[in-house]
Amino acid sequence: MTRIERALPEDAGEILTLQRAAYVTEAQLYGDPFIAPLVESLDQMRATIVASTVLKALGGDRIVGAVRGRLAGRTGVIGRLVVAPDHQRRGLGTALMGEIERGLGDQAEAFGLFTGHLSEGNLRLCRRLGYRETRRERVHEHLTLVHMRKPA
Repeated sequence: MTRIERALPEDAGEILTLQRAAYVTEAQLYGDPFIAPLVESLDQMRATIVASTVLKALGGDRIVGAVRGRLAGRTGVIGRLVVAPDHQRRGLGTALMGEIERGLGDQAEAFGLFTGHLSEGNLRLCRRLGYRETRRERVHEHLTLVHMRKPA
């Protein structure tokens, strides 16, 4: 049984390890080993846990998923959804997204996120959850960010 709860600063190392494992495939997909999730430091992760809403999914005593969110005005900005490779395709990403939206939803009029243009699984999940593309932003020769939004 997996349970979702708020992450604590002492979870930073385990979440960072999970994040790096989850984003390796993204780095390979885009041919860029220096994408932000792979170069985030332990101190940055701790600071994010303190300043934002970071949720963790626990499978027993192990963190098997995480997502972060924060308010920017009236928009709940969601990012870094990660699920351990051995726990993917079981609805955990959907559950984490639902919980982060509920956690930010009282104060948010809408939710926003972005993903890479080649990340078909991420795009599919976001569309299934009701997110719609609002714009594309080319950030590197090899990477275009797809910005998506949905009403709260």
